[in-house]
Parts: sequence; structure tokens; C-alpha cells
Amino acid sequence: MSRKENNENNQNNEQLNNTSPDTHDNGEKVNEKELLRKYDRESNTRSNIGKWAWVVTFLAIYLTLFHLYTGYYGTLQSQIQGAVHVGTALGLIYLLYPAKKGLHDRGIPWYDVILAFTAIFVGYYKIIFFDQILNARIHGYETLDVLVAILGVLLLLEATRRAVGLPIVIVAGFVILYALYGNIIPTQMMSHRGFSFERVMTDLWYRENAIFGIPVQVSSRFIFLFLLFGVILVHSGIGKFFNDLAFALTGRFTGGTAKAAVSASAMQGMVSGSSIANTVSSGSFTIPMMKRARFRPEFAAAAEASASTGGQLMPPIMGAAAFIMIEYTNTDYTTIMLAALIPAMLYFAGIFMGAHYEAKKQGIFGAPKEMLPNTWQLLKKKGYMLLPLIAIVSTLFMGFTPQRAALMGILVAFGVSLISKETRMSVRKIFFVLEQGARVALPVIAAVATAGIIAGVVGMTGLGGKVAAGIIALSNDIQLLALIFTMIACIILGMGLPTTANYVVTATIAAPALINGFGVEVLAAHLFVFYFGIVADITPPVCLAAYAGSGIAKSNPFKSGLTAVKLAIAAFIIPYIFVYNPILVQAGDHSIIMLLLAVVTALLGMMGVSSSVMGYFQRKCYVWERFVLIAAGLMLITPNIYIDLAGILMIALVWYLQTRRPDDKQSYEPVSA
Repeated sequence: MSRKENNENNQNNEQLNNTSPDTHDNGEKVNEKELLRKYDRESNTRSNIGKWAWVVTFLAIYLTLFHLYTGYYGTLQSQIQGAVHVGTALGLIYLLYPAKKGLHDRGIPWYDVILAFTAIFVGYYKIIFFDQILNARIHGYETLDVLVAILGVLLLLEATRRAVGLPIVIVAGFVILYALYGNIIPTQMMSHRGFSFERVMTDLWYRENAIFGIPVQVSSRFIFLFLLFGVILVHSGIGKFFNDLAFALTGRFTGGTAKAAVSASAMQGMVSGSSIANTVSSGSFTIPMMKRARFRPEFAAAAEASASTGGQLMPPIMGAAAFIMIEYTNTDYTTIMLAALIPAMLYFAGIFMGAHYEAKKQGIFGAPKEMLPNTWQLLKKKGYMLLPLIAIVSTLFMGFTPQRAALMGILVAFGVSLISKETRMSVRKIFFVLEQGARVALPVIAAVATAGIIAGVVGMTGLGGKVAAGIIALSNDIQLLALIFTMIACIILGMGLPTTANYVVTATIAAPALINGFGVEVLAAHLFVFYFGIVADITPPVCLAAYAGSGIAKSNPFKSGLTAVKLAIAAFIIPYIFVYNPILVQAGDHSIIMLLLAVVTALLGMMGVSSSVMGYFQRKCYVWERFVLIAAGLMLITPNIYIDLAGILMIALVWYLQTRRPDDKQSYEPVSA
């Protein structure tokens, strides 16, 4: 690059801290709340609660304190624990979420107050008449029991529609119809005789394997506490420390602003559990910085969205669905963390490579060293803010439950916030955090409870086995085709279902087909469906995380989604890698050398694929070079040393030819990315 271009780039970089993090380049303020309401159904809460504010505050703080109490002293009997968890959450949803999207600025209508207290009653009915309901399973339910069950299911579906969205309600409604009228699917393989309306409703509401089954139990024991932990990190200032640390570590390298944005969003995304919310909150700061560094608006939006989405893949927190994976795989959380670690590192390595190649192509250097925080000074001054994450990881590795680890993280995070006057929370702020902890959990509780309907019907009707048999038959016993069909199903479901609910559905229906039909390792199969449920947030046409980032970047939403797919291309490849090479999820017998070899070849494969889709390697790529690079990258997926060597040689050939080529601008017109 010429001295003139270098000076221009430095001038652009010097503007990095001259603009407020919540403004665009033109000074227009980013309205985070409006963006979230537009793209994230979970954030569409009422802004005008009026006289009912004290009821909302009381119920929310009560729900949070209940989970802290049971987390420390031990959870209650599963049905009672679930009844408090779901019943209180449903009441809060009717008070906080309007029936229609545009009514958030109006007060709470009388009918929502009635619905709220009715929802609380039907939830707590299981506690009030606990012994009676247990006996009714043997002797039959009374009319009031049946009526409460019907109300409970209907109120849950409506609350989920408000807080999460319509798609998951449609799926749940479909499976209820299937339970009632098995012949709605005119296929001999899928049909069953159907159950009575009373049987379906009471089984869904009162049995342990449906609404109040594994997903709700995991939510009430683990997920709520980890979501509260994320809220404390944000409101105690520890989240800002993550941002500063990310810029200190990566800001000086080529394309440093993009790499720092990816690092910061990954650290925050793993505890927030929401791709869209994290894209908006982090993106209001990182996206304008990337644009000022001369990254294209579409790229800035895509980088933030892909990193925020991938945060749910990163241990130790992994959003929320990973906790349900404990129960479905009968595996301890430490094993799941270790299994997810290498794939997550490969995912973010792919995004880093994409950001690097884009920066090289555009001639974007890193920020000047004097403008960035000093890593050692930052760690010396605020390194103690890493203690909450260290506490969680060490507690898990010591053999304690995720529940105890979450409690330890909450206590340490609160203690850390007291050290500095800047981060110290007042009594008022503590109550605010307790309320926010419950608010953040409401959509997750509604989603997992509704996913429990789907799991319950699968158990009642045997639908899961029939779908699994269908996948095997459709793929003609070819594993690759079965993986592709499963991937498509997970992405389609993920476009309308939250990650947690999507995982519950796919783990119940699709994962068994891969495990039982093709002998895929259990963790590899579950991580496969987990990955593709998550990347739906950045997969066009319904890529809501990319659309939210586009709202901040003022870019073309669809182009932002396509760019996000390019950046996160690793997420579409890595699941196939660890299915065919389960050593990457540390399954089976293997040596350290074999593991390192698998990681190295996977990284080289990511390099080939990433450089191909971004259109830049050592130079801008010709069309044939891009084909060679992507072919080489895909060859490195296969656990075969000869194919791996061929892929490495192909990448080396392109590297050699490009390094021998004169400067791009003087020699040829390359194909644009």
C-alpha cells in the first residue's frame, strides 16, 4: 500500500473515539429499543405499565429470589418448581407484552390483567391441589382439573405468541392436532389413531414429560440463573471491560476494529443468549467504529451479527440450550463444554479470517497503538473482572452442578462490582437487576414450555420415531443426505423458533435419526442440530440478527445477511467436520497428536473456504482460484490423510502463484467478492 493510502487510513482510524457509541456517522442516534421491537419479538414489551408497575416489580423480584433460594437450598419437587416458574412467568408476560406489536406504548388493558392473574392461578393450581392431581392420574381427573388444563395450554400458547412469536405456536398447534387427529397427515408411516381432547390437554398440563418436562425443569434450575448472571455482567460494567479487553488484544492488527468487534460480541453473546439483542446492544458501538475504519456497511452489520450469533456456541455459558443438552445426552456439563470448545474456536477463527481477508482487500489497517487500551495495564487495573467467568469454569471442573456454578458466578460478579466506585450498584440498582433478570427470562420460559408441548406429543404418539424413520428413508440410507435434510429442517425451524425451543424440537425428532440410523456420536449429533438452529439467525431470507445489524449500519438488509453467511461459513461446515471426524468433539479414543492434527487440518480448511468466499487470499482471487480454494477447504473436512494432503497442496499452489503475481491494480481486474 502507498504512503498516501496509509496516511488516509490512519486519519480514518484517528476518528475512532470521536463519535459516541450510540450514534451513526451522520450523528443520528441509534434507537436500540425501536430496533429491538422491530426485529426481536422478545423485546416488544410495554413502555407504559402505569399503576400496575408495582405488581410487575413485585412478581419479577419474587421470581428471581425464588430461583436464587432454590438454587442455593435445592430445587423443589419438579412439578412444584415448574409451576412457580411457568405460572409466575405467564402472569408477567400478560402484564408486560401487548396482544399486538404496535400497542407497547399504551397501558395495560383490563382483559390482560384478568388473563395475567388467571395464568398465575392455573400455574399454581398444581401446587394448591398437588395431592389431588396425583391421585387423579389413577382415578381420573375432575371437571375443574380438565378446565384448568385447557386454560393452561391456551394461555401458554397465547403468552408464547406475544413474547416469542407465532411460528412456534403454529408448530405446537400442529402437533396437538396430530395428537387429536392422527390422520391429518395422510401417510401410513405418520398416522396414529388419535387421543381424546381431555386426554391430550390433561397429559400436556399435568404429566412430567410435556409442558413441565425436561425443558422447563432445566430452565428453572439452570437457565434462569445464567440469564440473571448475564444481566449482572451488563449492569455492573463488566461487559464494558470485555469490550475494552477485546480492542486491546486485537485492535492493532489488520482490520482490527472488525476483529475487536467479533471478540467483544463473542464474549458478551455467550452470556446473553440472544443473537438479536446482543447484535443491537454491542452493534450500536462496534458497527459505527467499523464503518469509520472504512469497512462496508454490509460487512460491519454482518460481522457484528455473525459474532453475536456465534456467542451461543462459545463455552462456558453457550446461551441456554446447552443446559437442556445435559438431560438429552445424559452427559455432564463439563463434557459438553469440552466438546463444544474446539468447534466454537473454529467458528470464530473462520470469522477472524473473513475479517482479515476483507480488511486486506480493502486496505484497512489496525488502529494506532496509542489509541488502544494497553492490555497489561487494563488487566492490571481491571483484570479482576474476569473472576466471575473463572469462578463458573472452576466450579464446573470441580464437579459441582451448573446450578451451583451459576450461583457462584452471580455472587462473584456482585462482589466484583463492589470493588470499584464506577461499577458499585446501589440498592435501587440491585432491585432493578433482580427485576431485569426475570424480564430477560420470560421469553425463554414461554419458549421451553411450548417446546414441551411438542416433546410431550412426540412421547404420546411416537412421532419422533416416525419422523426419524422418514429421514432415513428419504435419504436412502446415505448419511450425507440425512445430514443435509436435518440441516435444512433445523435452519427452517430456527427462522421461527428461538434457539432453545428449536434445539428441544430437533433433539427430540432429528438427532435420534442420526444417532440410531447412522451411528453418529451422541454429542456430535446434538451439537449438529444445535449449530444449525443457531445459524438460522444469520441465514437469509429470515436472518433477524443480520437485519438488526443492518438497521444500525444503514445497509441493505439482504446483502448484510449474505455477507454474514460468508463470514460465518465455518458454521455451515464445522458440524459436518465433527460428524465425520468426532475427534473434534473429543469423542472416542484418540491421542493428543491426532486431536492436534484434526484441528490443524480443520483450520487450514477454514482458511481455504474463507478466502474463497471473501475473494482474497494473498491477492484478489481469479474465479478459478476461488474454486480451487473452496474445493481444497472442503477436502480438508474428510478425515483421510491423502485427501487432506491433496487439499493442502492445492492451497499451497494458489498461495505460491499469488505471491509470484505482480500488484493487483497494475496487472488485472480481479473478480469482486
